[in-house]
Amino acid sequence: MSALGRRQVTDHLRRGVRATRAWGRAARPGEPGPLPDFLVIGGQRCGTTSLYHHLAAHPRVRVATGKELQYFSVHPGRALRWYRGHFPRLAPDERTFEASPYYLFHPGVPSRVAAALPQARFVALLRDPVQRAYSHYLHTRSYGLEPLTFADALDAEEERLARATRGGPDTHAAHRALRNYSYAARGRYAEQVQRWFAHVPRERIHVARTEDLHADPAGTYRAILDFLDLPAFTPEAFTRHTRRVDEGASQLTPQLRDRLTAYFAPHNARLAALLDWPDPWPAESD
Repeated sequence: MSALGRRQVTDHLRRGVRATRAWGRAARPGEPGPLPDFLVIGGQRCGTTSLYHHLAAHPRVRVATGKELQYFSVHPGRALRWYRGHFPRLAPDERTFEASPYYLFHPGVPSRVAAALPQARFVALLRDPVQRAYSHYLHTRSYGLEPLTFADALDAEEERLARATRGGPDTHAAHRALRNYSYAARGRYAEQVQRWFAHVPRERIHVARTEDLHADPAGTYRAILDFLDLPAFTPEAFTRHTRRVDEGASQLTPQLRDRLTAYFAPHNARLAALLDWPDPWPAESD
């Protein structure tokens, strides 16, 4: 079996074991577990795995059974008890959370979260959308799900997503396309953040740049802990976590970079106005 095949099988088995354990906990008498105090909601390929590990290292935080439970996106039809079955019992001063990057992008998630978690807080990381789009492409390709070149995938994206979501955003076809082929769409951050603001008070959502987490991990992490009302803490190391290794020559050519920079410019301007930020990713950004 190829390395790709082994990874896919391992991921499938891990998700299956995690779901089975949650069903088992949900079936027990009494309360299966608490609801999360906060969520890391995205975005994809924006450093959420690194942030997940940084937060999990905090002595007052206990994690769910794994990253990307996808309850509010892929599994909203499952019982809330099943979701709660993923979370540990807590001491009075402990908190718990999960991280599912699809939550920021999926259009149905904010209203579901607002109904189920009326007191929770939410953290979003946003990365230069040009870099994020190409990283997303490489990620999808690494799973054997993308046969097209990056340029062709960008050209095909609008039609791919439109065709897959004709039956709504919650079909299997929709999830497959929205999760794998939304290279440019996921970089239109303003519309996603605005959708969350329509359902959740702004003061309960913290938005940070991935670039700041990389350049100043201690300061960015400290600001997130302050937002979550967690005491100050410094992990042993701010290690970056990623499951993809770049191979071969980059397909993000200067021409494609210029094309994407122009495409995202108005969306970045909307985001800056929405969050009262300066230009988050100037044209000369790498």
